[in-house]
Amino acid sequence: MNRDRYLGASADAIRAHYDRGRDFYEVWLDPTLTYSCALWTDTDSLEGAQVRKIDFHIESAEATGAARVLDIGCGWGSILERLVTHHGVTHAVGLTLSEDQANYVARKGASGVEVRIENWVDHAPERTYDAVICVGMLEHCAHIDLAGDAKIAAYRRFFAKCHSLLHAGRCLSLQTICFGTLRRLSQFIQDRIWPESNLPVLNEIVLASDGLFEIERLTSDRSDYARTCRSWADNLSRELDRATEVAGESVVSDYLRFLEMSATAFETGALNLYRMKMRRLGP
Repeated sequence: MNRDRYLGASADAIRAHYDRGRDFYEVWLDPTLTYSCALWTDTDSLEGAQVRKIDFHIESAEATGAARVLDIGCGWGSILERLVTHHGVTHAVGLTLSEDQANYVARKGASGVEVRIENWVDHAPERTYDAVICVGMLEHCAHIDLAGDAKIAAYRRFFAKCHSLLHAGRCLSLQTICFGTLRRLSQFIQDRIWPESNLPVLNEIVLASDGLFEIERLTSDRSDYARTCRSWADNLSRELDRATEVAGESVVSDYLRFLEMSATAFETGALNLYRMKMRRLGP
């Protein structure tokens, strides 16, 4: 097995998904440009549910008032901005492999926010962090070719890195899609949406983090992701002309199909969505 497989999806594969053009994502995401599962109540707007999710993870990581917080897979920076503007964080660092995302965050220029085009494997800060947040990035940590012990080893490398980045006793707040009854992504999603990426199974996360982190809280929220995907699909369907103009008919068709498939998978339990509060073990 090529050693690079243990690093998950390649930078080129990840950019193929996230660098389709921010104009396209702006058509169907909420105004915060948050591209991950929201946290809903009955009366929420999509934006309100996304802000609630962001606050949930900041509180789960015990990041409020912290000096230094790391967001692994920071997207277009909604968590970073919320950390410094509403939760009293002095310095929020975000990692992404997407040049489009990094440039967008940098242009906004929020005081206390630093964004880096850098793989989590290569991140070597001078000082450790008070909290780490990782939302929707673990899905890219194991290559689609990996299985069994090799796949668990890839995830363990991620948790070992998080362990080294955190002060003793501090927290990682993690959100990830996991396989439910399904065990492999469809060929369409592998080829057209998420090249090279895999998904974990819950027990793989437990084994990979064993001895490094204590799982203090675990919630299973697949219905939240089904609703999020339906909201995104509705937004995209309402703005077909605009979306087609900025991204092309093929991309729009692919994403409508992807969002519908994903919503159904979460509704039926083929996929799940877990949120975890994990506390660093050891000195």
